[in-house]
Amino acid sequence: MRQSWRPPPRALAADAGLNAAKRDGSAIAHAPSQEAAVTWTEDGRAVTAAWLSANDRPAPKAVTVVDDRLTADQAVRYAAQGTAMLWRGDFHNAKQLLSAIDRRLAKGSKKKPATRVGETPAEEFYRIRQARAQRSRMLSLVLVPLELSSGPGSAVLPLPRAPRVGDAVEFAFGQLAEGAGALAAVSLQELTGVLSAHQWFLNGVDVPSLGAKIHPHYGTFLPTRHEYVDLVAQAPLPSLDLAFDIGVGTGVLSAVLANRGVQRVIGTDIHQRAVDCASDNYARLGIADVATAQLGSMFPAGRAPLIVCNPPWLPGSAASTLDAAVYDPGSKMLLQFLQGLPDHLTDDGEGWLVLSDLAELLGLRTRDMLLDAIAQAGLAVVDRLDTVPTHRRAGDTEDLLHAARSREVTSLWRLRVDT
Repeated sequence: MRQSWRPPPRALAADAGLNAAKRDGSAIAHAPSQEAAVTWTEDGRAVTAAWLSANDRPAPKAVTVVDDRLTADQAVRYAAQGTAMLWRGDFHNAKQLLSAIDRRLAKGSKKKPATRVGETPAEEFYRIRQARAQRSRMLSLVLVPLELSSGPGSAVLPLPRAPRVGDAVEFAFGQLAEGAGALAAVSLQELTGVLSAHQWFLNGVDVPSLGAKIHPHYGTFLPTRHEYVDLVAQAPLPSLDLAFDIGVGTGVLSAVLANRGVQRVIGTDIHQRAVDCASDNYARLGIADVATAQLGSMFPAGRAPLIVCNPPWLPGSAASTLDAAVYDPGSKMLLQFLQGLPDHLTDDGEGWLVLSDLAELLGLRTRDMLLDAIAQAGLAVVDRLDTVPTHRRAGDTEDLLHAARSREVTSLWRLRVDT
């Protein structure tokens, strides 16, 4: 009798450590709570500001005020001690400092460290992931201030040569304050990500198989890996009547199905921001009369002849909200999808599971485990369509996970109820 699979104890411990440090895109950014605050001393007085983090990082307890005189070596020492640095100098110098810190932290890490004696591939993966989380935590300790006032897009970054950030800050965090004089602090690393995400939203992401752009809201995963979208665009449709898109994210898969002629598509997601993002994209693409998105943990009511799901591909806890697009703790979403399919498919209906084998290559899951989960759910595999990734990281020989990424295969599993 086979036992249910669990990650190895050392892997669990490493993954838990990531949480303590602290899908297609069903992750959501969290607005800061009013209780989240950061305090520092400046000009002889204590200053308190709202702490902004969409990645759930806790407010730093120790903060020192720094400027253009700070060197990268000094900054690394502060970060190693857990001391955050509130930047009061030139904005572009702050970005250069962040890059210099990153180079120092990355020094000597371009070559893959030797596997430890007795270490499994899964344990090695979690060790690499934990090291990356530590590096990200140290980089997050360079802070910048924001001055807030009432009105949309009113946040100001009060530093020389600073860009306008008001619209991007509101895009990520919402309207944060009412009344002049409010102050906030945010990690420069995170603010840089917010500015980039805002540009992705404004410009949109080209989806070749859709022949159009998708505009990702903040906290939803960018559909930059097109191979899995192409699979959904190419697989033979069992019906054009109705489809469910589970974990709708940006709505890209729903849009592909509608573009192929499916007359009605219902997407679900556990996060309201993903639902809003998908609905926005449906409206932009002119398919809002065909595709709708709703809040829900898994399946909408009723049955459908086609149910599509692209769950997070790796078992493991999410160290940030965006990580939730990649990591599925205990493979919970994957298993819920498989177990619920028979009760939501019509006769001769198909469930499409879009999944990479990267977890198998990293030793986090075996093919037998996946096949067992399919069989135990009362499902049979009708066909499997495979493709290889074309994204940049698949060919990056300096990536510590290159050996696995270079062999990765993404599959669309066509499943039916086993009769």
